[in-house]
Amino acid sequence: MPLVIGLAIFMIFDLTPLDEVISNWLYYPESTFPFAHDRFFENLTHRWPRVIPDWTGEAALIGSVLSFVWPLIKPERDGGLIRRLEVLRIAPLLRFTSLHRRDFLFVVVAFAITTGMIHFFKSHTSIYCPVETTLYGGIQEKKEWFENFNLFHEAGAGRCWPGGHASGGFTMLALYFVARRYRWRYAKATLYAALVLGVIYGTTRIFQGWHFMSHTFWAGVIVWLSTLLTALAFYGWRQLAQPVFWKIAKTKLLGDNASENV
Repeated sequence: MPLVIGLAIFMIFDLTPLDEVISNWLYYPESTFPFAHDRFFENLTHRWPRVIPDWTGEAALIGSVLSFVWPLIKPERDGGLIRRLEVLRIAPLLRFTSLHRRDFLFVVVAFAITTGMIHFFKSHTSIYCPVETTLYGGIQEKKEWFENFNLFHEAGAGRCWPGGHASGGFTMLALYFVARRYRWRYAKATLYAALVLGVIYGTTRIFQGWHFMSHTFWAGVIVWLSTLLTALAFYGWRQLAQPVFWKIAKTKLLGDNASENV
């Protein structure tokens, strides 16, 4: 699916002037883009919303670390400690993180890989943002990413393609693959929410002149494909298609005190 969408984006945007048509509609030569210098709009659409992927990544990282604690606790040796952890309501958290260790690690790795891929393409295409080009008051020439792509070396100083802010929203696609693994009935809703979040993140930057519309869609394709490949590496296609049942895994874990990860 990501490859099909990528082909459609290439044909609709990269081979046509549609990006410029959209940005021209928003651009006013006497005052640049409508929200280019609006600090409240910048905070509302760019700075504050970043807490969603940021906190998700931090929670996954903390969960990954905690997941290694519970298997180290042995009932025959640490009975007193277990009782204290139960009283403090910490034991359920440790059991939960141990049960879902692979999922926490997957989210951490998926976030890292997708971020790395976005930065790779930014530096190896060196595309400048609309406001940096001669089309909208800048000094740089507008180019398409495929005209400037260099696989082995940085292509220049431009860092606008694909959309970095949009990719932050799209990284939430990692939660969709976790939800799909466990056949959660809201898995598709998680998918749609991540896609909508990424589109919103990216679209707001268009109103500031910092991205073309296609930059958002390309960010979605790259993040989706990177996350999919990471999920296949962690879970395998068979497990994603026929995921383990959560109750069975939980019963097994509690029975052997989380000595083995699911």
